[in-house]
Amino acid sequence: MSSGVHAALVPGGVIGNGRYRLLAKSGADARSNAELWRARDGQLNRDVALTVLLGDLANNEAAARARRTVERAMHASSFTHPGVSRVIDVLTPGTGIRPDEGILGMVVAEWTQGTDLVDLIAEGPLPAGAATRLLEPLGAAIEGAHHAGLVLGADHPQRIRVTSDGRLRLAFPGPRPDAIARDDVKGLGAILYLLLTGRWALPGGPQGVPVAPTGPDGSVVAPNALHPYLPHDLSSVAVRSLEDTSVGGIRTSAAILQVLDQIATEEAQTALIPPVSSARDDDDKVVWTTQRPRQDKQQKKKLWISVGVLALATLTVIVWLSVQIVGFFSDEPSKGGGPTVVINQPGSNGQSAPVPAPAGPVQPGQIGVYDVTNQADNANQASRAVDSNASTFWRTDNYFQPFPTLKPGIGLMASFAEPVKLASITITSPSKGTKVEIRVASALDSPLEETKVIGVADLSDGQTQIQLNEHEPTGHVLVWITQLTSSGGGKNQSEIREVLYTRAQ
Repeated sequence: MSSGVHAALVPGGVIGNGRYRLLAKSGADARSNAELWRARDGQLNRDVALTVLLGDLANNEAAARARRTVERAMHASSFTHPGVSRVIDVLTPGTGIRPDEGILGMVVAEWTQGTDLVDLIAEGPLPAGAATRLLEPLGAAIEGAHHAGLVLGADHPQRIRVTSDGRLRLAFPGPRPDAIARDDVKGLGAILYLLLTGRWALPGGPQGVPVAPTGPDGSVVAPNALHPYLPHDLSSVAVRSLEDTSVGGIRTSAAILQVLDQIATEEAQTALIPPVSSARDDDDKVVWTTQRPRQDKQQKKKLWISVGVLALATLTVIVWLSVQIVGFFSDEPSKGGGPTVVINQPGSNGQSAPVPAPAGPVQPGQIGVYDVTNQADNANQASRAVDSNASTFWRTDNYFQPFPTLKPGIGLMASFAEPVKLASITITSPSKGTKVEIRVASALDSPLEETKVIGVADLSDGQTQIQLNEHEPTGHVLVWITQLTSSGGGKNQSEIREVLYTRAQ
């Protein structure tokens, strides 16, 4: 029986009591032992999408799982949204499926015109703006379904198609029997990751699609570590959608939609900027001429200079990208659920500073970016905040959404050669309005809730001296930013040029 079944699942084969003729296979979801097909409904003379659940009727467990999938698809048939293909019918052995077909269940949905998602990214990742525009309708569908108490099963790339008007749509409904709403959120994050990187970040992906790289702790590498031009918020939301909610993972699709909407708004505003006109516009309109080209030596010299500059810039970008990626893998902490502290030694020789006098300025032995989401901002610049040079700086990433939308804050953790008792900290910064807390910690990677606040301040443009409360000598001091400086238009970013630590008497 098994061999006969597989012989039928080929283009031109007929299943479902002879009603559906298979046209082309769109993919397979091995987790459900399901094949995804475009077929022709012979009774209604229209194309449909079939999710065909294969298996042996004698296997009670497999049959029960298939029944559960079909039931969940039937419940979802009442939900209508442009981001989900409408379920037309569900079939089970004895009700539309012959027992000898070797099919445990089948979900019939309307056919989605367009292209496969996997084909869309076959030639490379998409720009951030295009990815957000594609994903928003699917995200809205998932959010609406969850409010209705439904799970869609949008967690496999071959179940998704791109409509002819540029929207992602769940084309093959039929959630796994054990799928929960969190799986839809992970699926949304994985699809965003796929659009931005061309790689799939969840188990059970299709053959031929590269797997997302992981760091030393097993967590997925952020998209902007692979492509630094990507917005931090978009990269962060893709990774956090995949993480366990107990360590900062995103729980709902609403949080993803908020970032998608902000990115789309930014893209739309950018599109309104008029192009720069030039006095040579009329020359550019000449598309054909019979004159021989002039041998303009000056113009040729300019061309070679431009080529040289472009080549140098390209080489610089390649080297910078290599440093960023290597730094990401080497600095990533081991998995343990705690914060990330990416250390950057201060000073040109990387040596710890000598023990200072009993009172006055004290130099930390090392400093690093402290982050609770494993997304440390510009970790390789941290030492610039203590290099006694106000012309250099450490700067946070730009966030479209202010804290705590994607993370509760970001900070600089300084460690000293011996425990110190500080009287004050002076921060030099141009980021007026940035809110900071000064915290002491017992260890470099202490959880935020185990640190103690000993001072707070709103930074001014220039130097801000923060007088500290009484505290025990400590080896670790955290400058924790809870609110970034906002300059409007979705730009939330702060910069620290110098931090001066003053020992108490």
